[in-house]
Amino acid sequence: MRYLFLSILVLVAMGQAQAQLFDYSDVKEGKFAVKTVSGVRSMADGEHYTAVKDGKIVRYAYKTGAEAGTIFDQADFKEQIPSFSDYAFSADEGKILLTTNRKPIYRRSFTADYWIYDRTTKTVHRLSEEGAEQVAAFSPDGSRVAFVRQNDIWVVDLADYSLSRVTSDGVRNRIINGHTDWVYEEEFAFTRAFEWAPDSRRIAYLRFDESRVPEYTIMRFEQNLYPQPYTYKYPKAGEPNSTVELYVYDLVAGKSSKVDVGEETDQYLPRIGWTPAGELFFYRTNRRQNHFEVLLADAAGQSRVVYDEKDSRYVERVDDQTITFLPKGDRFVVKNETSGNMHLYLFDVDKGVVDTLTRGNWDVVNLVGISDGRAYYISNEGSPLHTNFYSVKMNGGGKRRLTEGEGTFSVAPSRGFTYFISYFSNVSTPNLVRLHDASGKVLRTLEDNAELRKMIDERRVSRKEFFRFRNDYGNMLNGYMIKPYNFDPSKRYPVLMTQYSGPGSQEVVDRWSMDWTDVLVQDGYIVVCVDGRGTGGRGTEFKKCTYGNLGACETEDQIAAAKYVSTLPYVDPNRIGIYGWSYGGFMALNCMLKGEGIFKMAIAVAPVTSWRFYDTIYTEIYNGLPQDNAKGYDDNSPIYFADRLKGRLLIVHGSGDDNVHVQNTYRMADALVRAGKQFDMAIYPDDNHSMVPAGRHHIRERMIDYVLKNL
Repeated sequence: MRYLFLSILVLVAMGQAQAQLFDYSDVKEGKFAVKTVSGVRSMADGEHYTAVKDGKIVRYAYKTGAEAGTIFDQADFKEQIPSFSDYAFSADEGKILLTTNRKPIYRRSFTADYWIYDRTTKTVHRLSEEGAEQVAAFSPDGSRVAFVRQNDIWVVDLADYSLSRVTSDGVRNRIINGHTDWVYEEEFAFTRAFEWAPDSRRIAYLRFDESRVPEYTIMRFEQNLYPQPYTYKYPKAGEPNSTVELYVYDLVAGKSSKVDVGEETDQYLPRIGWTPAGELFFYRTNRRQNHFEVLLADAAGQSRVVYDEKDSRYVERVDDQTITFLPKGDRFVVKNETSGNMHLYLFDVDKGVVDTLTRGNWDVVNLVGISDGRAYYISNEGSPLHTNFYSVKMNGGGKRRLTEGEGTFSVAPSRGFTYFISYFSNVSTPNLVRLHDASGKVLRTLEDNAELRKMIDERRVSRKEFFRFRNDYGNMLNGYMIKPYNFDPSKRYPVLMTQYSGPGSQEVVDRWSMDWTDVLVQDGYIVVCVDGRGTGGRGTEFKKCTYGNLGACETEDQIAAAKYVSTLPYVDPNRIGIYGWSYGGFMALNCMLKGEGIFKMAIAVAPVTSWRFYDTIYTEIYNGLPQDNAKGYDDNSPIYFADRLKGRLLIVHGSGDDNVHVQNTYRMADALVRAGKQFDMAIYPDDNHSMVPAGRHHIRERMIDYVLKNL
């Protein structure tokens, strides 16, 4: 009787333990979603910020955290504005630009209906009756708003909401004014290609001529009896790009003037802007992207180079942080990796480099801003797995560390950096949001996700464990491993390797995350991730060694990782699989085909299968042009190794993927069929690169099932 009672207790305990576990439905339903503080905007006084709360824009005091009034309540205008997805203040904060009815186009672009809320009159007014505007932006004096519609730039005078037209030659798939083309949007990560001058009298804008860019057609199935074609301009590697010109429109004169950007037309102009002193500047880089310049243009449109950088391989893709002008406009801070690591330098427009602001065998990850003679930045000093927030004087002295913690930080500063909000996570902390003063002292916690942390413990969610190993070439590689909560070192477990592996990317970092692979851990699998050569956070040479031969070193390192893992006493060497999405899908295919049987199974989602099929900017910066480097394009294409397939393979793609076209998967499938190889394939009709709108969860449930059945 005693043994029966004990057995019942054991069974009850087992049942309770099992009840605390989770499956993908818990992830799908958002039970592991982190809480945060969203929509934060610092106000001009630097003492208050705004955030979105229950359809309201609420004002808060940094110092006390107390609510200081509701600035806008959507409920007061619900008949006109059912909801808003974003907002922006005019410079004097007297008006708010509200984004409504947002309809996505590509990754970053969308059309929307914009509304103006006047805080003085407490009224709303639609920006234009026609709607469907893009990239609307206040003039610096708040008197006007410029936007793009159907590839032309328009200006609204907020005094009477009268419309004036800046350009009139916009034509779809031919001419774009004030908005980027597809490849600029995707790879240079911006969409608004116009900028107001500080005097609010001029608008600088880019004009894209797409006439020579080849077209790609996506068939849209939806609910139509006959599929409908969607055709857009997509420059694949080696093919013609848009010709891009820079103009300045004078609102008083009512005309545009062209700016001298050089005689070369096969080049990129990846940023335009105005210095605080009112001078127009623009970035220029050549087609190979190994020569980068910053130029200033005078009122007559004549330009001069004030910064020049070259690299035998490539200059890292530029962004808003690459160049930051100081208030007087005669000096600027540059973020570059000419020293072998990404660091900050002070330059003078006439004299060149003035000071080195940061130095060391670590990388500056983000330049957050500049204020009162100090540069504020996030770096991985100490470990490529961790980041922290720092500031430094303009002569490189007086460095201060403003955050404390072993994990990953991002920050949202106040105007003038009197305060900042930090967002922190690590493998055991989902999201910790805190408010700091200028010295870094924590004033209070805004969100600690205490309930989620409790649930993570209750549901026995396993944490990442970091490890390192040396590849066949002597490189020390970083990885993490997630073991089942009831891990028994005397048992042997199957392993699923997950990776991305693309140039400059990092997956092995100390941050909290939750996805479908964590569900597999509950089912007795070990999940492993390794950042091989070519990934970021470890200096220029480690990252750029893959140049001109994309996929070679990366594949070697993932195979080496699998071999290393197979030697661990608790791993079943006959049950190792690999998964990846996009670049990771390209890698999963290569590893499966070149791994000589070490991988029993692979899942490749939205994979690139030949870099000849991918876009100019991304592919050519890392692999050169196919006309110059055919081997770099073909020697690592999985299409040419289809006959080596051993084991189970699942390839998944969205037919509406505008980024990595489904053509990649069709060509891979054709090669496998011709090689007589059996494989599994899933096509998600009309879904894009992220498997939306329909397949986001369906694909993850399918992958879990595929792993359970085949690994």
